[in-house]
Amino acid sequence: MEPIQTIRGFRDFFPEECALRNYIFDTWRAVARRYGFMEYEGPILESTDLFRKKSGDEITSQLFCFIDKGERDVSLRPEVTPSLARMATARQRDFKKPIKWFQIGSCFRYEAPQEGRTREFIQFNADILGDASPATDAELIAMAIDTMREFGVNAEDFAIRLSNREIWNAFLTEANIAAEHTTTFLQIIDKIERARAEDTEKKLSGIGLTLEQVRTFMAAADENHPAFAALRENLTARGLWQHIKIDATIVRGLAYYTGTVFEVFDLKHGLRAVAGGGRYDKLCAVMSDGKVDMPAAGFAMGDVVLGILLKKTPGAQMKLTSALLAASSIDAFVVVADEAQRGHALAAVQALRAAGVRIDYSFGAQKVNKQFQAAEDRKARFAITFGAEYPEVVVKNLIARTQVAVPAASLVEEVRKLLQEPPTGPLLA
Repeated sequence: MEPIQTIRGFRDFFPEECALRNYIFDTWRAVARRYGFMEYEGPILESTDLFRKKSGDEITSQLFCFIDKGERDVSLRPEVTPSLARMATARQRDFKKPIKWFQIGSCFRYEAPQEGRTREFIQFNADILGDASPATDAELIAMAIDTMREFGVNAEDFAIRLSNREIWNAFLTEANIAAEHTTTFLQIIDKIERARAEDTEKKLSGIGLTLEQVRTFMAAADENHPAFAALRENLTARGLWQHIKIDATIVRGLAYYTGTVFEVFDLKHGLRAVAGGGRYDKLCAVMSDGKVDMPAAGFAMGDVVLGILLKKTPGAQMKLTSALLAASSIDAFVVVADEAQRGHALAAVQALRAAGVRIDYSFGAQKVNKQFQAAEDRKARFAITFGAEYPEVVVKNLIARTQVAVPAASLVEEVRKLLQEPPTGPLLA
């Protein structure tokens, strides 16, 4: 019988992958909390109608959807924003505006797996609801920038590609293009960088436009365009405008976004967008059947592309390596050199753990050299040996290769002091 394999597009998280995932989670949470965001969560399984309401019937081609045992049409969430809008509109009176919430969790899309894209992925979602000012857009962009910098991805490694759906709406109005062509037009713009010029020209001609018209307009949509004035002033004051690149081809979700839109791109590896988002002022009204008309904006950052980028970017590699080492290491390993002292060693293990020390030991009798090898394998900083010298215990610094005898009665206090010293510093004064 063939061994059962992981379902295509889904991932196992062995300890090293889990350590990377947790490092990403910890960083996301740290930045979000610095910005005053509160964490929330929604269900992984929702009514399929929730996603149809936001994106139309065509969304079902990308959904893991099925009829459950209660004959309900349900789907694993492909994104969290519809759930957020449902939750926020249901209890919007209970929260002071603006609402600043973030979420971290798995999403599922039935797409062709490839580099940077899996069928199950984890997203960091940050949203602000109840404020229509450009300050909300600036806050989210600043948060996206700070998140990248917190990972060690520097200014030369990434850029925020910024646009605004309103500039294209104005363009279509000036060109006398009927409103029913807006969706088709935005689909063309969304693919303009990847499509052949002759194909783009043909599609544009079908709605009464030329590629030259579009390119001329795009060239004029630079950082001096009025649509970006408030954002530029805000982000310049923060010292963050250097990360911005105006790019009118960024339009993102078609019926979803209403104003500012942006994506985070790496500049050196040709990866997919690391993050993206923008303003979606109509979604809450759609989700509440017009009962709650609340402006909103947000962005999402996925773990798959981000993880690839962190491994490829030198500054990020250093922080990642340090975090993974910390996750896989322990503070100390207890070596039982004399089995007659195992009871004392076990008591010390529990006392040290109660004091917050990360510690391990060999469960059964082993040669001392094997126990020291286990300490090295666990990347322990110290080895604590219980031998014939008890009630004295030998504490060895496995980095500095120095050691000292410590009275068993004061072992916890002495180990905690040692852990406060630099790893390569002296063991004891």
